[in-house]
Amino acid sequence: MAHTKSAVKRLGTSKKANLRNRARISELKTIEKKLRAAVEAGETAAAAELAKKFCSRLDKAAKAGTIHANRAANKKSQADKLLAAK
Repeated sequence: MAHTKSAVKRLGTSKKANLRNRARISELKTIEKKLRAAVEAGETAAAAELAKKFCSRLDKAAKAGTIHANRAANKKSQADKLLAAK
């Protein structure tokens, strides 16, 4: 257990950040799964809309520090390749 007042506060903020980051990552995974499913089903309009949403959320997560900027760039590239292949 933390001994100082600042350490107690830091534990609290770390827990809040952890919850926020887990929610963002979970949302990203869900959107990516929906995108892949839409591409497999041949729904080009829905897939394009999901790709736009996915890229936006990736950028926001990278900006907030939830994921690394290079990982966001790689995921965006993968999504573009996925759309171009079908």
